Amino acid sequence: MTLADAALLDVLTSPDPKAARSFARRDAVLDPLLLAAAAASGPHVTRNHYHHDFFPGVMLPKAEGAWDWTKFTSDISNPKKRLTYVSRQAPRRQRLNPHDPEILSQPTVKPQLDSSVAHPLPPLEVKCMARTRVPTPHGPIFLHLYHNNRDNKEHLAFVVDPAQLSDSPVSPPFASPIRSRSLDAVWSDTETEMDRIVRGAYQGRLSKTSQRASGPVSVSPQQPELPPPLIRIHSECFTGETVGSMRCDCGEQLDEAIRRISQPIQSGRGTIPGRGAVIYLRQEGRGIGLLSKIRAYNLQDMGHDTVTANLMLGHKADERAYDIAAGILRDLGLGDERVPSEGVRVLTNNPDKMEALAKEGIRVVERVPMVPRSWQLRKAGETGDQLHVKTRIAGATLIGGGAVYGEDLDKYLVTKVQRMGHMLPLWLEEEY
Repeated sequence: MTLADAALLDVLTSPDPKAARSFARRDAVLDPLLLAAAAASGPHVTRNHYHHDFFPGVMLPKAEGAWDWTKFTSDISNPKKRLTYVSRQAPRRQRLNPHDPEILSQPTVKPQLDSSVAHPLPPLEVKCMARTRVPTPHGPIFLHLYHNNRDNKEHLAFVVDPAQLSDSPVSPPFASPIRSRSLDAVWSDTETEMDRIVRGAYQGRLSKTSQRASGPVSVSPQQPELPPPLIRIHSECFTGETVGSMRCDCGEQLDEAIRRISQPIQSGRGTIPGRGAVIYLRQEGRGIGLLSKIRAYNLQDMGHDTVTANLMLGHKADERAYDIAAGILRDLGLGDERVPSEGVRVLTNNPDKMEALAKEGIRVVERVPMVPRSWQLRKAGETGDQLHVKTRIAGATLIGGGAVYGEDLDKYLVTKVQRMGHMLPLWLEEEY
């Protein structure tokens, strides 16, 4: 025992605790006790091994005895057993270059003891956590909020199906109701009728006198005499939907989608309320996020188009995915090719969106184009000022029923047609 060790022992066993204040901390760069422990265990042991193997994982709160060392036990029957440390970080190759297309194309794997064994993503699961009625200028919609096992975002579905507001349990609906299978399912044996109603699993319209919980959804037969429901897959756009940005037509498209889905349908049974859904995905800026989108706007002001701006920031031109959207559609009973379904009509100009839905097993029977309102009116000879006055009507976004117009919008739309293959007639083709 050295003099320093003897002095430390004297301090620790001294009856006068004040003596500890006069003793300097023993913070040697190379702790002799640590070196002795490492040497006794073999040349392969490092300081990292000392933390994670000699004793319970002090850096892992879930490890046995991590915070209470009196509960530490060892298995003397297996002296070679070691407590295992599992990394909670992404693989180093992803942390070094998270935007590499080759890396992004590879499946994400969970940390494993054997890094050579790769496990693909688990099957997609989506679950509707809540549903409520929302009155809009175009009529009532049912707002659905979804969770999933792929990301931490709360995606939404705006279901247009006014027939569900009927409280009559006798008369059958004109068409199959668009209801969430996961929301109406039984979640537990202990849930009450009020639990189901509060989360949105109810029939008809809620009121002080009408509070009737719904049961599990059954597969409904096809309705061949009715047009298939109209849907839109819409990606979030903060600037276009909330501050009225005229750099894009996203706010206008969201309002137009809800308006067109809500329009009455003519069928062999007569006129019935419009039906369909807008799947609202939290994929800001075509999947690059709001921060990069704002920076891309600055690059666009310097003369670059929206595709080049995304590429300059290290992103793809379009980083969106539609697997979660397809999962939500299946949960709502819309277009699932695995079960008897009437298929869906899709409001879009984007061929990639059509292809992605088909790959995800959604039966698309028709593409319905979305021509910008300003281009429709300008073709008829309207000027910018006339557009602003003539179309100032109520709608579901800040733009409302109005038309987005201007030089920034025209450049944005032309880029989508010429560089991204959107199926949109260029009314202003002679100007570009």
